[in-house]
Amino acid sequence: MSKVAIIIPARYNSKRLQGKPLIKVNNKPIIQWVWEKAVKVKSADAVIIATDNKEIYDCAKSFKADVEMTSEQHKCGSDRIVEVAQRHPDFEYIINLQGDEPMIDVKCVEKVISLIKKDKSADISTLLAEIGENEDFDDPNMVKCVTDINGYALYFSRSKIPYERNMNIAKLYKHIGIYGYKRESLFKMTKYEQPAIERAESLEQLRALYNGMKIITAVVKYNSIGIDTIEDLQAFRELVEK
Repeated sequence: MSKVAIIIPARYNSKRLQGKPLIKVNNKPIIQWVWEKAVKVKSADAVIIATDNKEIYDCAKSFKADVEMTSEQHKCGSDRIVEVAQRHPDFEYIINLQGDEPMIDVKCVEKVISLIKKDKSADISTLLAEIGENEDFDDPNMVKCVTDINGYALYFSRSKIPYERNMNIAKLYKHIGIYGYKRESLFKMTKYEQPAIERAESLEQLRALYNGMKIITAVVKYNSIGIDTIEDLQAFRELVEK
């Protein structure tokens, strides 16, 4: 039976919000909010927090999470996940659940797992949501995506894609930053050099597309609160208080 592992990369030195995983909301650190959602995913066999920081490690241990230390030299979350996956050769499918998505819907994680297990030609699975009328489409923290007719990603960008020369024709989608990998695909992607488009956009999924890998997507009705900025943190606090 193929095993599925959710690995949650968590680093202290975030450029926009230092020490983000340890910031408490309603007396609970953000990383714990994420972990508590992950352990509810029935189709996952393991949930592991991967960090390069002793404070985050100790924090995870305090709420009884499985946590592993990783190198400080990793350039992105996928590299950190690979280090953990190498220690567990029985994990056939690896889910990268961002440590700053405390409101992630358990059904969304299940969907990512289902997508990557069912699609024989896909290397990676991920999710999209339609961009609402009141959302700031120009916000670079909101990653946009366009797909082909079969739902495979064509490109991801922090810029406005597709560019609306003719208004209200194409539906506009934002990316929900959760990935499902086949084991061999994860190892293959992280061995590639970072192409210029990845470095320019600071989006590691572009490395996969640049090298011809296939990313299958599904559209879900989910309005994520990924915590990248002080404003995101405040929005999450207000939501929890309600």
